[in-house]
Amino acid sequence: MIKWGIIGCGNVTEVKSGPAFNLVKDSKLVAVMRRNGAMAKDYALRHNVPRWYDDAEKLISDPDINAVYVATPPGSHAQYAIKAMKAGKAVYVEKPMAANYSECEKMVRVSKQTGSPLFVAYYRRSLPGFLKVKNLIEQGAIGKPLHFSIRLLSPPHPDDFNNPLPWRVNPEISGGGYIYDLGSHQLDIIDYFFGPINQVSSLAYNRKKLYEPEDFISAGFLCENGVTGDGLWDFGAPEYLREDKIIITGEKGKIDFSCFGFTPVKVVQDDIRRYYDFKRPPHVQQAFIQSIVDELNGRGTCPGSLESAVRTSRLLDVITKKESSKIATFAPQN
Repeated sequence: MIKWGIIGCGNVTEVKSGPAFNLVKDSKLVAVMRRNGAMAKDYALRHNVPRWYDDAEKLISDPDINAVYVATPPGSHAQYAIKAMKAGKAVYVEKPMAANYSECEKMVRVSKQTGSPLFVAYYRRSLPGFLKVKNLIEQGAIGKPLHFSIRLLSPPHPDDFNNPLPWRVNPEISGGGYIYDLGSHQLDIIDYFFGPINQVSSLAYNRKKLYEPEDFISAGFLCENGVTGDGLWDFGAPEYLREDKIIITGEKGKIDFSCFGFTPVKVVQDDIRRYYDFKRPPHVQQAFIQSIVDELNGRGTCPGSLESAVRTSRLLDVITKKESSKIATFAPQN
């Protein structure tokens, strides 16, 4: 039985992930932690969790817990994950893996040194719609893949005009702007489909000046296997430009789908159009958490790759010009 403790029982754990720990086979949520003890207690009562803490150290040292889910903002992922791994716990950490590539490297080193497994919440790898896209590519539905195009455009969030600003646009807490929170999912799924990206050039620009990080990013990519790509992220776009789309083009057709909207997967081949509809599951992380529990119990393998999660964090740093070398080409580190 995998007995979980959650560090940071905030919004992401209310529906997306938290309830799933008690729904998957051979898994149980036994404790939660939040610095605000009253909120931790409230969460525990509402979700029927036996214990709650307001101190992460106490949760990590709980002898009844053998796996820890770190659901805090990225700025503290490395801190908590490393402490939990050194305490002999398996760790499941929210995405992006950490605030920057350097912290990801430290986490991987500790995982190897301690033997404590480390997983990152790129759960789209277990969702039926994305698995269908992967299957269509592998079965040759569009012939040899040639190019991918990512477009994520949205108006500013209402909280972007507030003081204080939301944590997602505070680089000390989030690592960067919205591309770290949202674009990380898109870049990971491209890695899942095509493998490492080893060349990138980009423009990162703060156009609206609502917060410190960039709100407009344009990038070009070359995957190790020769597939090319482009990405456009605009988090200050007018409403009429709102878009959430990934298009994969091949020699014989294209696949069109959304990353966040759970719209039907569309396959276009000449005049033929096929649609595959997949509904949003009640708890979007449930299938991925099940795969983690299965791997920890020695009866399966999680589709999430620690190496690719590290690659995605490094790619985010390079795209947004945070890599100290500011190189345009890099070899992914395994």
